[in-house]
Amino acid sequence: MAQKPSIPKGTRDFSPAEIEKRNFIVQTIQKHFKNFGFQPIETPAFENSETLMGKYGDEGDRLIFKILNSGDFISKVDDDTYNSKNSKSLTRKITDKALRYDLTVPFARYVVMHQNEIDFPFKRYQIQPVWRADRPQKGRF
Repeated sequence: MAQKPSIPKGTRDFSPAEIEKRNFIVQTIQKHFKNFGFQPIETPAFENSETLMGKYGDEGDRLIFKILNSGDFISKVDDDTYNSKNSKSLTRKITDKALRYDLTVPFARYVVMHQNEIDFPFKRYQIQPVWRADRPQKGRF
């Protein structure tokens, strides 16, 4: 018998009715942000690992989803690193990107990269998903 399809733990689907409610709330929040002079920005869902790693402490670094490099990434790892079974040193060799953990570090990177184009104080809002590699408790996604 065929296995029933499923989604990864800690994720969920949204029905059309849920999306309608969520869009209404987000649009209301955006309207009020705009009324007070805030501007929207968006940053990529993933960043260079070096941008994210080390900014959240050891505990936070463990909760960041790393993205494997494309292609035959394992062939570029030397035998000593591979055989040491040290996940930290191996991870540095096979991944250069990671999903954002929150919006703070990507925002800081955005400001640094666009500081000559931004008028300070920079009033922004950002409504985007983030990903944490933790074990979600009941009722959390």
